[in-house]
Amino acid sequence: MPVRQLIKRGLAQLPFTTDERFNDLSHLFLTRLARWNHTFNLTGVRSIEEMVARHLMDSLVLAPYLTGSDIIDVGSGAGLPGIPLAILYPDKHFLLLDSNGKKTRFITQASIALGLDNVTVHQGRVQEYDQATFDHVLCRAFAPLPKLSRLVAHLVRQDGNVLAMKGSQDELAAADSGLVVTRVIELAVPLLDARRSVVELHRLPSCRTGPVDA
Repeated sequence: MPVRQLIKRGLAQLPFTTDERFNDLSHLFLTRLARWNHTFNLTGVRSIEEMVARHLMDSLVLAPYLTGSDIIDVGSGAGLPGIPLAILYPDKHFLLLDSNGKKTRFITQASIALGLDNVTVHQGRVQEYDQATFDHVLCRAFAPLPKLSRLVAHLVRQDGNVLAMKGSQDELAAADSGLVVTRVIELAVPLLDARRSVVELHRLPSCRTGPVDA
């Protein structure tokens, strides 16, 4: 099936609508990712058809839970889930953070090519980033939940949250981070025969947390 048709097929299974701009930019993003991946090994997913499910759809399932306007994608890698969500929500601001130079170069170039004025890219370690706090901290395949919660707690606004994507529910302890698990959301990813969970964490009342070492 052609990639554009595969994208439309997956989008039809999501609880929101998109326009042709979104479809065109998503296709362009995956095309650039597949091309760069041949040289720079940005992701283990090799075929662009497989990227539709495992990268694009797996990112977009977070969309209904983004109610705030300032979002950081921690360990963004090849721009996932940050770039698909930034295409979908041009009025929200996304900071894509990763310590890998070749990956931040790719997402910088991809953001420019896609005209995503709402995306900022920062190369660095999450525990060293202290320039802002956010409504949502997104983590996809970043770290086990106890370590993750310690590393990102300082990025969460008092009324914000962490949305950590997990393949299972076997890591639910927040481990003295100042964050507490408030719910686990089961997700069905279009075109993907696998279950996903999003673990939502909130800051404990009156808890102030600064950056920590890994």
